[in-house]
Amino acid sequence: MATKRFQDLQVYQLSESLSDEIWEMVNTWKPLAKDTIGKQIIRAADSIGANIAEGVGRGSYQDNRRFIRMAISSLNETQYWLRRAYNRNLLTTEQVDTLKPIINQLAPKLNSYLKSIVYVSEHE
Repeated sequence: MATKRFQDLQVYQLSESLSDEIWEMVNTWKPLAKDTIGKQIIRAADSIGANIAEGVGRGSYQDNRRFIRMAISSLNETQYWLRRAYNRNLLTTEQVDTLKPIINQLAPKLNSYLKSIVYVSEHE
């Protein structure tokens, strides 16, 4: 498996942007919101990039695919918590509008990255 630094992957960079934006938003919330939804959403968002990094570092295509699938699941969980936060008036429409383009880029890039790993491993 060709090793690439995970920091150089655009999909990782997007996950980091999403995570950092969410951190900044949650950091302004009141204690109850931070302690409940805030911790959940930060953990879910941070898991996206962490899984990408761990997958790259595992050294096998099978492991990398497994971790990218977990990153996709973490993105789905992040979206769930974002919806909860918005419905509970913790996020403004403007904040959601800041996050949407990142998510709209990240989701298909995660899927494309997963497919590229599958393609490479099946054709070596």
